Amino acid sequence: MRRTEFDRLIAGEFGATYGGWIVESHVLSRLGKTAEEAIEAGEEPRNVWWELCRDFDIPEERMLGEDD
Repeated sequence: MRRTEFDRLIAGEFGATYGGWIVESHVLSRLGKTAEEAIEAGEEPRNVWWELCRDFDIPEERMLGEDD
């Protein structure tokens, strides 16, 4: 997954403003860092997205985003 796809999923699930805050502020329970820190450290955006889904109890049917 590219960063642009990750950002699209974040905005689709949380909205652009709140999603940006989550990426910058929420410490992922399994990784011990924010999503932004994890991606900058080399973690795959796909793995970071799954961790966010887990932390925020995002239902499985929304994990892949909305259909275009």
